[in-house]
Amino acid sequence: MAAKRLDMHRLQEMVRLYRMGTGFREICRLLHLSPNTERPYRKGLIAAGLLDGQVDELPSLAELQEAVTKYHGKVKTPAHQISGIIEWEPQAIYDYLRLEEPAFHGGIGAVKRMCVRLNKALGIRAEDVAIPVDTAAGEVAQVDFGYIGKIYDPERGLERKAWAFVFVLGFSRQMYADIVFDQKSLTWVNLHIRAFQSVGGVVKTVVPDNLKSAVIRAAFGDAGDTKLNRTYRELARHYRFKVDPAPPREPKKKGKVEAGVKYLKRNFIGPREFSDIHDARRQLKRWIEEVANVRIHGTTRRQPQELFKSQEKATLLPLPLSPYEVVEWSNAKLHRDCHLSFGQKLYSAPWQLVGQTLWIKASQHSVYIYNDAGERVATHPLTFNGRRHTTEAHLPEERADRRHRSREHWEERARAIGSDVHDYIQNVFDSDRELS
Repeated sequence: MAAKRLDMHRLQEMVRLYRMGTGFREICRLLHLSPNTERPYRKGLIAAGLLDGQVDELPSLAELQEAVTKYHGKVKTPAHQISGIIEWEPQAIYDYLRLEEPAFHGGIGAVKRMCVRLNKALGIRAEDVAIPVDTAAGEVAQVDFGYIGKIYDPERGLERKAWAFVFVLGFSRQMYADIVFDQKSLTWVNLHIRAFQSVGGVVKTVVPDNLKSAVIRAAFGDAGDTKLNRTYRELARHYRFKVDPAPPREPKKKGKVEAGVKYLKRNFIGPREFSDIHDARRQLKRWIEEVANVRIHGTTRRQPQELFKSQEKATLLPLPLSPYEVVEWSNAKLHRDCHLSFGQKLYSAPWQLVGQTLWIKASQHSVYIYNDAGERVATHPLTFNGRRHTTEAHLPEERADRRHRSREHWEERARAIGSDVHDYIQNVFDSDRELS
């Protein structure tokens, strides 16, 4: 199946959601699928009996691909639909008039005043109305990053850009926060783990912002489509929660955490100074415990900590019995030299896969490479001397030796054949300065 159709990892997530008892419309919403796109895949999975089973025992990617292909061959992807309506901002209107209308000599202020008059004449629209979203205890947590300026990093000996990670339970407004220097996938995952540990359980749904670290734009479907990062998806499976990313440019869907970020920046960051990130984290922990979670919340009119302990804590899903091994997923194209790039180092894979995009799974000690069917095709140590790690068997047999250029290698090969050959090779090297 073509890569821009429903990919097998996303289809695997559909199976997981169905096995969790999630309804058809909710699955379409969570995976950003139209009913017409979801329906043929669901029928193929039903025909193969793959929608029934344990949540923790999902079918392999190869089984999913076989089932869908067997049922109705290649699934047609609906043509891209591009909205013909664009909401213009005053700056966009001004830039357009300045470039396209020579007779226009007004300023940006005039355009803004015109937009104010037009909006007043237009009146309130349905999409302008903010609908308060009440969530049941243990149902939802919202998560987001907020930039908080530069903080000194003692490990690097310089000031670095820093972000506050904020996790807010939708019912009680109980908050967890931390300060980090990046928004990478592994940082994102570890922050979630610490947040769940801080509240002693797991919510049923997590609503992240449309961050690159949490959500990646899909290479298929309509312009509003999103695809969960595999690193984040595996965390969700282990902790048994659903991920419902906020749509781009719709902050109202995660208003509770947006308010939490603003509150943290105003109440905690604003009046304080930090000697380094360790000092900032110590002060943040105390502020969370002694201020944020014991204040009277403006909406609930209760202390988040008191409401959490009395009503929400008992409704959380239990933490997993087994610890989660944090892994990072990525993908890269296998180049003609039989190597792909990950973490500024090169790793080999079988030469027959040259030109294909392969999946990379990095654990604490190893790097595993998989083909699109989910089969492991290579394993490498995560750390090693040099920039390139090569497995000889991954190279074409008749060309593998060409990567070796050292005299020691060829003398060793000659010695294995016989002493006469070894002596001859030594003489060749000794007689040619270019070779030695």
